[in-house]
Amino acid sequence: MDRQRMESKSDRARRFLETIPLCREMGMRIDELDAGAAVVSLPYDERLIGDPETGVLHGGAVSTLLDTCAGAAVISHPQVPDIAATLDFRIEYMRAASPGQSISARAECYNVTRNIAFVRATASDESGTGPVAAATGIFTLLARRTNSR
Repeated sequence: MDRQRMESKSDRARRFLETIPLCREMGMRIDELDAGAAVVSLPYDERLIGDPETGVLHGGAVSTLLDTCAGAAVISHPQVPDIAATLDFRIEYMRAASPGQSISARAECYNVTRNIAFVRATASDESGTGPVAAATGIFTLLARRTNSR
């Protein structure tokens, strides 16, 4: 793939994240983006706490981060035509995220067929004590529709 086309796929993946109101509200940002791979971070935010007694982030915030990161990895893959939507997503929570720490997700789109993309992702906090969660996903690939009147 030529550099110009990859840059446009990167731009599209960045716009994908920036146009989702929930991602903007949560403060997610793309830290790294390559052909079929993405790193997206989520800063710690007290509004996202799931357990007020411990300050641990809600599992829904972690799952949103993982799904969004996986989607960005799919969209940036050279073989993906245009649009991808989550078809199936499985998350295994391994431990609670450390209170007060941001979380970073890494995703790799490791296989693409004509209609489906397969992704692996992990989420970790800043503690370095291993992953908070791991995920596998299947995304359906759709071509953007054009209005032909």
